Amino acid sequence: MGAQNDHVEQPLVLTDAGRVRGFWRGECATFLGIPYARPPRGALRFQAPMRPEYREDIYDATRQGATPQRGATGITLIPEPSVPGPSTLNVNIFTPTTDPHAALPVIVYFHGGAYVSGSPASPWYDGRSFARDGVVVVTASYRLGFDGFGWIADAPSNRGVRDWLAALEWVQRNIRGFGGDPAQVTIAGQSAGAGAVVTLLGMPAAQHLFAGAWAMSATIGAIMPDEAERFGRMVAQEGGVEPTVAGWRSLTEKQVRLAAQDLIGMHDLHGAQAVLSGGLRLGPVVDGDLIPEPTVRALANGVGSDKPLVLGTTDDEFSMIVDDYRKWLRWLPAGLVLAVLGLPWKRRRAYLRANAELRRERGVPAAIGRFVTDALFRRHVVRIGRVRSATAGARTWAYRFEWVSPVRGWSLHCLDVPFFFDVLDAEGVEMIAGEDPPQDLADDVHGAAVRFAHEHAADWSPWTAGSAPSRVFTHPRPASREDLHAYDGAIPLA
Repeated sequence: MGAQNDHVEQPLVLTDAGRVRGFWRGECATFLGIPYARPPRGALRFQAPMRPEYREDIYDATRQGATPQRGATGITLIPEPSVPGPSTLNVNIFTPTTDPHAALPVIVYFHGGAYVSGSPASPWYDGRSFARDGVVVVTASYRLGFDGFGWIADAPSNRGVRDWLAALEWVQRNIRGFGGDPAQVTIAGQSAGAGAVVTLLGMPAAQHLFAGAWAMSATIGAIMPDEAERFGRMVAQEGGVEPTVAGWRSLTEKQVRLAAQDLIGMHDLHGAQAVLSGGLRLGPVVDGDLIPEPTVRALANGVGSDKPLVLGTTDDEFSMIVDDYRKWLRWLPAGLVLAVLGLPWKRRRAYLRANAELRRERGVPAAIGRFVTDALFRRHVVRIGRVRSATAGARTWAYRFEWVSPVRGWSLHCLDVPFFFDVLDAEGVEMIAGEDPPQDLADDVHGAAVRFAHEHAADWSPWTAGSAPSRVFTHPRPASREDLHAYDGAIPLA
C-alpha cells in the first residue's frame, strides 16, 4: 500500500480525538492505524476499551497500526502481517472523498482467524476498489485469543466483542469526516469476522450502530459462562497463575498466548473432530449481559429483524482438511468415518441420504470434507436463514461461492475474499486463486456487495418461509444464477 499522491495535499481529517493525516493513492484517500481506543496496556490490560485521549498534534495515518496478532500463525490462507506496538485497537479507512457532506455508504469489515489470529493489515482487505465504487471501507482490529475472549474472574467478559462495539461507536462519531454516512453502515466479515457480524446482529446493545450485514462463511456458536470459566481456569493452570487480572498481568503477552495455544487448534482431522464435538474454545460468550442469549435464539426472537442480511459460504470451506487422509478415506465407508467424527446414528443416516449424489460423484474424501464444511459453516446459513425467514421484516439473501481454485482443487475457505474486495492482483492471491483469477467473478461478487452497501438490497430472490434460493457465484457464469437447493445437504446438521 505505497503512497501514490495524485493530489496536491495529503488528506487531513478532524476526528473527536484530534487531526489525522492520510495519503492519496490515485482517487482513494487512505488512512491507516487510527486509534479507536486507548492502548490496552498497563491498567487497561484485560479491561473494556476506553475512548482515545485527544491529541493536539496531527496523527500520522500513513502506515499500518499495531496489530493484536503477534507473529505469523499459519491458521488462515490470507497474508495477514503482524505489526508491533502497543496501540493495537485501530482502524484503517479507504474513501474517495473527505467531504463531510458526501454521505457515502460505509462498510465496516472484521477479519477472520478463529478469534485467535488475523490482521486488518492484510493487502486482501484493501478497500480501494470499494472507494472507486463510492463506498467508504473501514477495517478494524480487535483483541484476539485469551486477551480478547478468555474468562478472567474479575475482568469484563467479551473484551473482543466490546472492541467491535467501540470501533463501531468510533465510526458513528467520526465517519462523516471521511465522507461516510453513519446511518448507512453495513457490517461485514469473513469466517470469525462473519461470526462477529452475526453476533452483533443478535445483540440488542449493537442495534443502533449499523443498518445492514454481510456475513461470509460465518462461524457461530454459543459458548456458555460455565464453559468459558472452565476453559479459563484450564488456561490459568497451564500458565501457572491465578485466574485473575493480577495473575494474568504477571505474564507477558507471549506467555499468555503460549498458555492458551496448546489447548486450542484445528489443523487436521483430529482437531476438526474436537471442534465439531465441543465447538471453539475462545469466542463470544453468552454472558447474560452484553450477549443475553445465543445468537440464533436472539434472531428467532426478532433481534436485528430490521437489518437486511446477506450470508453464504464457499462450497468446500474446510474440505481441504481431508487432503492428507485421501489414501485411506477412499477405502472406508462414509458412515464409519462420520461415526468416528461423532455424528449420531439418526443424523448420520439423514446426512448420508441428503449427500448421496455428492458421495457417488466425488467419492468418500469429498463427502467427508463436505461434512466438515457443513458442520462448521454451511449449516449456519440454514439455521439463520430459517429463523430470519420466519421473522416478520427480516430480509435475508443467501449465496454460494462455487468456483473451484485451479491450484487448490476446492472452493475453499478464504477463496472468496479477494473477489469480495476486488483485489485479484494483491499479494498472495495467486497462491489460492491461481495466476489468472476470473475478473468477471470479482465483478459479480464485489458488485453485489457494492449494491448492498448502497441499497441494502440484493438483486436476487430472498429466503422465505417456503423457499431458500441462493445466488450462485462462479465462473463461467451459470445459465441459472439461483440455486433453490444450495444448502439442502446441510439441513440434517441444522
